[in-house]
Amino acid sequence: MESPIIRRALISVSDKAGLADFARGLAAAGIEIYSTGGTRRHLESEGLTVRDIAAYTGFPEMMDGRVKTLHPKVFAGILCRHDRADDMQSLDQHEILTFELVVVNLYPFEATVARPGVTDEEAIEQIDIGGPSLVRAASKNHAFATIVTRADQYAGTLEQIRSDGRTTLEWRRRLAGEAFAHTAAYDRAIAAYFAGGATPQLFPETLALNLKRKELLRYGENPHQQAALYEDVPCRGIHLVNGRKLHGKELSYNNLLDLDSAMAIARSMPSAAVAVIKHNNPCGAASADELSEAVRKAMEGDPASAFGSVLGFNRAVDAATAEYLATPGLFVEAIAAPAFDSEAVQILTTRPKWRNNVRLMEVGDIEEPRAERHYRQIDGGMLVQEADNLPDSEADWQVVTEQKPSEALRSQLRLAWAVVRHVKSNAIVLCRDNALCGVGAGQMSRVDSVEIAIRKAGDRAAGSVMGSDAFFPFPDSIEHAAKAGVVAVIQPGGSKRDDEVIAACNRAGLPMIFTGRRHFKH
Repeated sequence: MESPIIRRALISVSDKAGLADFARGLAAAGIEIYSTGGTRRHLESEGLTVRDIAAYTGFPEMMDGRVKTLHPKVFAGILCRHDRADDMQSLDQHEILTFELVVVNLYPFEATVARPGVTDEEAIEQIDIGGPSLVRAASKNHAFATIVTRADQYAGTLEQIRSDGRTTLEWRRRLAGEAFAHTAAYDRAIAAYFAGGATPQLFPETLALNLKRKELLRYGENPHQQAALYEDVPCRGIHLVNGRKLHGKELSYNNLLDLDSAMAIARSMPSAAVAVIKHNNPCGAASADELSEAVRKAMEGDPASAFGSVLGFNRAVDAATAEYLATPGLFVEAIAAPAFDSEAVQILTTRPKWRNNVRLMEVGDIEEPRAERHYRQIDGGMLVQEADNLPDSEADWQVVTEQKPSEALRSQLRLAWAVVRHVKSNAIVLCRDNALCGVGAGQMSRVDSVEIAIRKAGDRAAGSVMGSDAFFPFPDSIEHAAKAGVVAVIQPGGSKRDDEVIAACNRAGLPMIFTGRRHFKH
């Protein structure tokens, strides 16, 4: 049987964005609109003729709206199978109308519980009952009913109705799948709220994730792998996923990983700063009074590795910074920043040879990261840990050597400590003149990381400071660093051989700070 012509629509929504225009289109197509309290008043204020669902059922809304659509005359009209004579006879017998279109979105439970100081009573009143029931009923009966749960579905639905007075089965099945995903996510959010108890838990007994696909990516880490980007729906902070692409081709899986790392480093650095990322490790980072000076110093940290890198800034990219990036010989894949001056956009999209492909991502004002948990998938499950994204208090730092660092050295040590936590462990960084000049990342032996960082820094190792994400198990790393001209060290401490490491620093005249906190990044 061909799907029925849409004659009636039941509309009951919390989010009314775009609803009036959609309803006008339905009315123009000759569709009768039935609605409930607040939605009905909104549509009537927009000049639309709307029938009151309570007048139709003969049963008023009650209990402050807790009960309004839960009635057989509503649900039978949605769930009836138009190709079943007995279903249609039942409707005639009880004077029940059919509803071929149902437009529903749910109470804003997640937005409510995200508000500071929300009470249990406020949260519970935002648990929708009738809405999910209507959605599930229309979705179950998608062979005959069309369910619309989001404003971005209005245009496609209206286009089909205008064309043929009905929607296609393919469209209804798609909307039904999206509707079930919508109610499932809604229930997960409620379950997560109750799993937290009176005091929300970081690691509840059941962990509910609400991820919405934002876009399909060209491929994953490698061309033979498919990939997609999902948005963490409850996360409302400033972050890369809800940023705005100003220019360039689509971001790749690897671009997104690298840009996220770049922004994490830039966010943690003082003054105007930039991080240069290659293969998810920093190959350059610097801060300065002017952003253009910071980017020059950062790109000079490891010029060979910086070719084809991605950049993260903690300030708006200005024309002077763009002028430097347009220098012949430089090549950048993608740039993320709080904002881009119009002149900077003009330069970056017209001047460099790579102008057609560079991705410019505007992420908005940088705030402290809000993620509480860090997720890592393993075969058969998920590892979840508290996110390591908060700054360390210098009040906990201890100078453990005879030589004390000057304030100038402390400034460089702060930079080294800010950057090293973002490098794959075992991690070693060398910093000099407010810039990263050497990185040793991901080695099985810490002394190997030290040697790589020294080799990367070259002559700049002399006069640099060294940061380590974890303790030195032996004094050999200190001896290598001192021989290369390193002048100060910062590390967590905690080794069985701390005394030997401190003694090695004292012999070389190197001041060393213990931070008391390790920052492995596996």
